[in-house]
Amino acid sequence: MNERKMLLSRIKKYDFALKELNLYLDTHPNCRRALAMFNEYKKLRKDAVSEFTQKFGPLTPEENADSQHWNWIDDPWPWERS
Repeated sequence: MNERKMLLSRIKKYDFALKELNLYLDTHPNCRRALAMFNEYKKLRKDAVSEFTQKFGPLTPEENADSQHWNWIDDPWPWERS
């Protein structure tokens, strides 16, 4: 598996963990352990997205990092990215 696919896979795993923890925290808002895990996965995801953006371009339009160029549409197009 190439580096791009490995990073995307990590981001997807973090997204899944965050969604599950979000649902759990909705019903257990005082669970400090779950909140700590949520914050940790949030940081891991942020770091992975930042690394991905630096190496391969933005995953979403909001992550366009170049103030002089709209790199969101650079090849490959966003929907062509796997």
